[in-house]
Amino acid sequence: MLAACGGVAPGAISQRRPPAHASWQWQLDGRLDARVPARLYDVDGFDASAATVARLHRAGRYVVCYVDVGTWERWRPDARRFPRALLGAANGWPGERWLDVRQLRALAPLLRARFAMCRRKGFDAVEPDNVDGYSNVSGFPLTAADQLRFDRWVARAVHAQRLAVALKNDLDQAAALAPSFDFAVLEQCFQYRECGQARPFLRAGKGVYDAEYALAPAAFCADARRLGINAIRKRLALDAWREAC
Repeated sequence: MLAACGGVAPGAISQRRPPAHASWQWQLDGRLDARVPARLYDVDGFDASAATVARLHRAGRYVVCYVDVGTWERWRPDARRFPRALLGAANGWPGERWLDVRQLRALAPLLRARFAMCRRKGFDAVEPDNVDGYSNVSGFPLTAADQLRFDRWVARAVHAQRLAVALKNDLDQAAALAPSFDFAVLEQCFQYRECGQARPFLRAGKGVYDAEYALAPAAFCADARRLGINAIRKRLALDAWREAC
């Protein structure tokens, strides 16, 4: 059992939040290193098997399922199921394009299938990535209202699977979205001095997990501890390497 981490035994389903204060590991590339001494593991939902999730649970980990919801990735096994009309501009990563998140009728069954995959594999929570297309050059005239509608739908769809859900970045809308999401996963909020926007989560006792890429731990760990943010340093590749506060 994962009582200490807020998780559940392998094969069970939880909608409980992850710990508000915990060490964490975020690995999306390379062979998963399960030896990292972290309570929360955030790993690729397609790449991680149910056996891997169960192994992490046996080690006392709370396990988060990373899936993309706002961009299309050409290498995913379901990539051909996405209608071409939904694909917009490249988002800066090879093989990725923004999705038209206004088109929920077309997107909903595809994304629900991904969230159901996370549930079947035994994950505790979902990290839905790229939920801020409205603030990027997406190729679509997305508005803040479009994004709020989509992000709230994502939260409801994940909760329908009885899983917890993270808000990934989109700090400009954090105050409006905090009631719908169970925790937050951020990138470089200390480097760009945006961490204060995560206060709606912190005030609600919800965990905030941040990864810094350019700053040394000495430059952000003291502030992270003061604010109650779980911060680590990672490489952009998001392999197993990490420096914890």
